[in-house]
Amino acid sequence: MRLVYEGKTKRVYELEDGRYLLYFKDDVTGEDGRIDPGSNFVLGTLKGKGQASLKLSRHFFDLLKKEGIPSHYIEADIEKNTMAVRKAKTFGRGLEVICRFKAYGSFIKRYGDYVEEFQPLDGLIEITLKDDKRGDPLINDEALVKLGLLTDDELVQVKELTRKVAAVVKDDLASRGLELVDIKFEFGKIGDEIAVIDDISGDNMRVFKNGHQISARDLADMIV
Repeated sequence: MRLVYEGKTKRVYELEDGRYLLYFKDDVTGEDGRIDPGSNFVLGTLKGKGQASLKLSRHFFDLLKKEGIPSHYIEADIEKNTMAVRKAKTFGRGLEVICRFKAYGSFIKRYGDYVEEFQPLDGLIEITLKDDKRGDPLINDEALVKLGLLTDDELVQVKELTRKVAAVVKDDLASRGLELVDIKFEFGKIGDEIAVIDDISGDNMRVFKNGHQISARDLADMIV
């Protein structure tokens, strides 16, 4: 297999049969000594975090399958920290689609004079370019279309899928007494179909219980 990409929390390999393999690392993101899945900086490593993220991804991708929501997921090997996926074409060099149920993190930094922390946002959707060097800049709907990253129809589909997937995750967490504050997804095209790609884990969501944020590793222990 051939290494094609290494990100903050995963390595991506291309297999000889055309599938891709995601390896989940134990790296955690954060700033100022505090773990935060919304950060673009690797803070260090936490033993077992990669496996925890993989377990959560398998759990949520299985839920999406039951709901008939398309994804690139094929299967997971928990012992090897790997997930086999179908090859998908990203939009541009990758877009990150964020669904915010409450104001937190970068949203507060951006709009601090106009918003209070944990203010309800009712599933507000933001889209950013996947570009760590530029801090994953926000991009508006018109720019997405003008730059050829999404067509008008694809933009509508991506937003609809985001709301559907976020609702599945939010409801599942709520059934366990957990609150989803925000969550980030990536999408790609498999043939003509738009599908959820990357992972769905504590690495890309903020979850709270009784006012305290739950770490990615602890979240897995609570769910799977």
